Amino acid sequence: MKKKQEKKLTWKDWAQGIGYSALLVVFLVWIRASWWGYLTVPFVFDAYITRKVKWGWWKELENPVTRTIMSWADAIVFALVAVYFVNIYFFQNYTIPSSSLEKSLLVGDYLYVSKTSYGPRAPMTPLSMPLCQHTLPFGGQSYITWPQWEYKRIDPKPVQLNDIVVFNYPAGDSVALAPMFQTADFYMLDYMYGRQIYQQNFGDIEWNQLDALQRYNVFKTIYTLGNLYIKQNPQEFGQVIWRPVDRRENYVKRCVGLPGQVLQIRDRIVYLDGVANKEPDNVQYNYYVELLQGSLPDDFIREIGLSFDDYRDLYTSGVCPLTAQMVKALKDRPDLVGRVEVVSDEDTERLYPLNGHKGWTVDNYGPLWIPAKGASITLNLDNLPVYERCIRIYEGNTLEVNDRGDILINGEKATSYTFKMDYYWMQGDNRHNSADSRFWGFVPEDHIVGKPILIWFSKDKDYGLFDGGIRWERLFRWVDDIK
Repeated sequence: MKKKQEKKLTWKDWAQGIGYSALLVVFLVWIRASWWGYLTVPFVFDAYITRKVKWGWWKELENPVTRTIMSWADAIVFALVAVYFVNIYFFQNYTIPSSSLEKSLLVGDYLYVSKTSYGPRAPMTPLSMPLCQHTLPFGGQSYITWPQWEYKRIDPKPVQLNDIVVFNYPAGDSVALAPMFQTADFYMLDYMYGRQIYQQNFGDIEWNQLDALQRYNVFKTIYTLGNLYIKQNPQEFGQVIWRPVDRRENYVKRCVGLPGQVLQIRDRIVYLDGVANKEPDNVQYNYYVELLQGSLPDDFIREIGLSFDDYRDLYTSGVCPLTAQMVKALKDRPDLVGRVEVVSDEDTERLYPLNGHKGWTVDNYGPLWIPAKGASITLNLDNLPVYERCIRIYEGNTLEVNDRGDILINGEKATSYTFKMDYYWMQGDNRHNSADSRFWGFVPEDHIVGKPILIWFSKDKDYGLFDGGIRWERLFRWVDDIK
């Protein structure tokens, strides 16, 4: 390898070296970096000015193929590092994967998600592959669980009521890796299988004949049975793993309850502190629709905005989600449609808290108080199921109930608890078809990722690219305009 003559410094080198070093210092100050973060500044200065480290050593290689490969590798590494920091501190792209926010945000909407709207969250799992949430494209985990850094948010700003928010799935800390169970709520699986095993061995449960301590212990037994069954059957469920907060699935919902508020759902309407919250303009509920001719014309389906998936459900079961405008459009066609009636969801077993027997339903839920940072609540066995996960999982305490019914937090008897974080209540606008806080509970502040700002592209999977597949009317639409 021939040694090339050292290139003399120019004013441009000095400007770049000083400029980039200054920008790095400003960035480190902004994110309130630890002292070791500032150790990177001399390396940036050296790359442009002092040149003690041969950063571009590969440029002096004689083999042109090797030089080309190394130049590509250098560019890719730089791009990945840049994307890593941009995605963490400024913005990332997000695609709407499910219909839980229809017809406000649609499946196939591509969103610009701002990390600065609520304050960027510093990385909690720093060693991870950029552009991969938790799994590499070719399979395998995309992060290393050590080290784990404490939660820190830069210039934090509160989530506002009725904001659409991207957050990490709170119940996604444990995951069964078999393909059919990866997106399932692991804790719901525990209780579902545990309940089946319990009933096979002990018969049906008469909840109303049990006191609070007995109910707590029965639910504890059910959870233990289900958890043990899943972990003892890896051939069916796959390996069960733990995921750090920032590596859990990204969800997007609307915030319908703020810290410190009392939330209740009565006849499908959300009430906060006794006052009805404004429903989204395009809120959807499930309706039974009587089709007089057995089907609907394709042009009419397209006109009212009914997706093919929803229409298939309507065609097979007679039930599908509709907005008020869609209900009106159907009722205006008496030649095609008979009855159009809202359907109530009376399921009580799948709702949060999974270890409580509240008798709540999707349409009539609560009341419950949403925890706020620094606020205290009196604890008893009746409300413990609602707040146990916050205390034990999200805030890292040990929690037990002894044989006398005493609640022990970190080994000490507790009759109250003061919360360390703010919590939020998230629901989808497609109210009967959304896995949201009614099923898995509160969203802690450390799970908040960012706020969708802009729809920069939208593709309707029901139609071809040149047959109405691109939703031109949604391109570059501000998400804040979707109320």
